[in-house]
Amino acid sequence: MALNYIWIFFFLIAFVVGLAKLIFMGDTEVFTAMMNSTMEMAKTGFEISLGLTGVLALWMGIMKVGEDGGVVRVFSKLIGPFFRKLFPELDENHPANASIMMNIAANMLNLDNAATPMGLKAMQEMQATNLKKDTASNAQIMFLVLNTSGLTLLPISIMVYRAQLGAVNPSDIFIPIMLATFFSTLAGLLAVAYYQKINLLDKVILAYLGGLTAIIAGLIWYFSSIPQDQITLISSVASNLILFTVIISFILLGLRARINVYESFIDGAKDGFKVAIKIIPYLVAILVAIGVFRTSGAMTWFIDGISWMLTGMGVNTDFVEALPTALMKPLSGSGARGMMVDAMTTYGADSFVGRVASTVQGATDTTFYIIAVYFGSVGIKKTRHALVCGLFADFVGIVAAIAMAYLFFH
Repeated sequence: MALNYIWIFFFLIAFVVGLAKLIFMGDTEVFTAMMNSTMEMAKTGFEISLGLTGVLALWMGIMKVGEDGGVVRVFSKLIGPFFRKLFPELDENHPANASIMMNIAANMLNLDNAATPMGLKAMQEMQATNLKKDTASNAQIMFLVLNTSGLTLLPISIMVYRAQLGAVNPSDIFIPIMLATFFSTLAGLLAVAYYQKINLLDKVILAYLGGLTAIIAGLIWYFSSIPQDQITLISSVASNLILFTVIISFILLGLRARINVYESFIDGAKDGFKVAIKIIPYLVAILVAIGVFRTSGAMTWFIDGISWMLTGMGVNTDFVEALPTALMKPLSGSGARGMMVDAMTTYGADSFVGRVASTVQGATDTTFYIIAVYFGSVGIKKTRHALVCGLFADFVGIVAAIAMAYLFFH
């Protein structure tokens, strides 16, 4: 529903700004430019979607091999002890535990096809023991915020878009996104723990959080202590090494599970082709709306206004052109994706703005959409502190994403 109003807003504001420029500024070309933009952006959306087919088929094939090989179960075992401590009201034998672990593991691996069904199942299983059916329980809120914070170890879709839009090294945003999404998830977890009075000094929680925080702090310290050119080189080598190691690990898991790895890859690749075709109307719709909004001059006025305020505060404004992606992210995943594509198309995939937009896109998930889908699926109307914690995680993730982009690319 939010995207419906946003889409209409873009067209109406573009029309009003275009009229103002025509009447008060004598710009007789503005509506010609806006109509040309609709045609151009529709063509761009179609070409991008088709161009995604090969790379998307490749990665969805690889992910299918990992899924069939049992990688989700492996991740569930690794993170199980930690997450059980975060859901104290669910006893050890609660049926939702398995679905929660599988959903979180699938989200971390960017397996949307597996994550969403498991997430809905987990929400239904928690609802079965929820005493107030119209009110979100503590466990449901923790689960939802962990989803909205967007903890993703493999930002495949973003790398695919960067590859299609001409990035020299599409995976160079891998480590910055990993760091930013860690801060987003940590913020969401701490916020929920504060509201629910979860004991964060528990030895299991301390071991997991302390260990991860130490690793992240070490990475940030290391990258902040070396020259910019070395940061780019090391990040590039490390990112690609890790990603290829993931591919090899998934193949080995498939061999260990005695599945037909090749056939599994083909099945996943077929899904990749279907997804690429499926997103054409969505990408065309949002890019056309963004195109007329930008061509009318409304986008420039909006960005210039923010830049003026930040300049007055003494803040570097090189990232401002990527802010539309950040502002759209909590409201609409496809809208934010369109903003990211627009930023990379306008400024270049390897520009600072393009990389900031990509990092922001991977730092968090779509809070309002996830709340609507997950809570709506079980009839919850009173969300309690879920929205506040989810938006707090979004804010921290976006700030962290901008900071990581400055550290790695500026």
